Amino acid sequence: MHAMKSSHFKSSSDVYGQWVSGVLFPLHERIKRHTSVSIREALERTQWLSSPEITQLQLDRLRRLLVHAQKYVPFYRDLFARINFAPEKITVLSELEVLPLLDKQVIRTYLEALKSTNAKGLARFNTGGSSGEPLVFYIGRERVSHDIAAKWRATRWWGVDIGDPEIVVWGSPIELNAQGGLRVWRDRLFRTTLLPAFEMSDTKVAGFIETIRRIRPKMLFGYPSAISHIAAHADRAGIVLNDLGIRVAFVTSERLYDNQRKQISKTFGCPVANGYGGRDAGFIAHECPAGGMHITAEDIIVEIVDTGGRVLPTGEAGEIVVTHLATSDFPFIRYRTGDIGVLDDKTCSCGRGLPLLREIQGRSTDFVVARDGTVMHGLALIYILREMPHIKAFKIIQESLDLTHIMVVADGALNEVDRERIIAGFQSRLGRDVSIEVEQIAKIAAEKSGKFRYIISKVVP
Repeated sequence: MHAMKSSHFKSSSDVYGQWVSGVLFPLHERIKRHTSVSIREALERTQWLSSPEITQLQLDRLRRLLVHAQKYVPFYRDLFARINFAPEKITVLSELEVLPLLDKQVIRTYLEALKSTNAKGLARFNTGGSSGEPLVFYIGRERVSHDIAAKWRATRWWGVDIGDPEIVVWGSPIELNAQGGLRVWRDRLFRTTLLPAFEMSDTKVAGFIETIRRIRPKMLFGYPSAISHIAAHADRAGIVLNDLGIRVAFVTSERLYDNQRKQISKTFGCPVANGYGGRDAGFIAHECPAGGMHITAEDIIVEIVDTGGRVLPTGEAGEIVVTHLATSDFPFIRYRTGDIGVLDDKTCSCGRGLPLLREIQGRSTDFVVARDGTVMHGLALIYILREMPHIKAFKIIQESLDLTHIMVVADGALNEVDRERIIAGFQSRLGRDVSIEVEQIAKIAAEKSGKFRYIISKVVP
C-alpha cells in the first residue's frame, strides 16, 4: 500500500462536533449493528491505492460475492448452473460480462429468489424508478454500513464530518414522514436539519433562508434544483449567505447543471460537490475538491453498456450498469441504472487511485409552477401517482399554467374514481381551475437519450 496522502480533511472546529463523530455516532452505529466506522477508516486507506491494486481488490471482493450468491441465493444458484458459470474461477473483472444484466423487471419477478437464505435483518425498500414504476427490493446491514461509510468518506474530503451542522433540502415522503420520535432526536443530536423541498413558495423559501442563516451549517445537502432555487431567491431579496462559513454544498439525485453550480457557489460562497447514486444502486460516485468524480470502487464496479447490453470501451457514452460488492444479502449484480454516462481513463490530480466517471447524463426532475405562481418540486406531483399501486408507469407534462397532461400505464382500465382522485390531487397542488388531462396508454416512450423523464414542465419558474 502506498504511503497515506493528505485527505484534505479538517477536523470539526468545535468540541461537540468532535464528540459526535468520535463517540456518539460510533455508539449509534454499534447499537444498530452497523460496521460503518471501521469501513470508513478502511476506505480512507484504500482510496490511495494504485489503479491496479484497486482492480485487484475489486476482483477479490467480486469473487467472494459471486461464490456467496451461488451458495445462498436461489436466483443465482439456478442461473450459474444453467450457464455453467464457476464463480471461484474468475480471474479478471471482464468475466462479469457472461452474466445477464439485472433490471427492475427481473427484480420484481424474482424478488424472493434474490434474497440470500442466510440473510438476517433485511429491510424492505422501494423507489419510484425513473419511469415512475415502483421497485421493491431489500437491503441488509452490510450494504447499509458500506453506503454510510462511502458518503461519510466523501463529505470528509470537503472538511465536513458527522456532527457538523448540516442542512438537508429533500423531498421524498419516505424521509419526511419519518420525522417523528427517535428520528427527530437523532437529527437534533447529530445537528441535521431537514427542509422539505416539496413546496418552494416565496414564503417557504424565505423561511428556509432564515433557518440557514440561524444554523450556519458546515454543509448543505440535497437536490441541486432546490438549493439553487433558494440561492436565487436570496439574491433577489438581497440577502447575504456567503458569510456563514459553509464548506460545501453536496448535491445529488438530479443532474447538476453548470448554471446551478455557479448560482449555488456564488450565493453561499462555497464549492459544490456532485454525488451520484440512488437508493437502489448505492452511492456510486462522489466529486472530490480537485474536480474528479470518483467511483466508490471498493464497493462498486461500473460498466457502460450499449442498448444491446454490450460493454462499451472507456470514453463512450452508454447505460451505467453497477455491481454493488456489499450486497450479499440481496445481490445487485450488473444492475441497470437507466442512467447514461461515460467512464474516464485519466487519473485525478488529487492522487486517489479511484476510477472516474467523466460524465453523467439524463437525470433531471423539474420544478412545476402552480397557477398562483407557487414553485414546487416535481416530486410533489409524482407521489400522487406513486401512491396508486395499479399505476405502473407515468409521464407528467405541464404544458402551461392552465393545462397539465398526464400519461398513465396501469393494470386494467382506469375507472372514474381513479381519474377523479388524480385530478383532485393535481388540482390541490396546481390550482382548482387548472385543467388536468389524464390519458391511459399502453407504453411510455423513452427520450432520445434512452432515459425516461417522468416529469417535464414547459413553464419557466
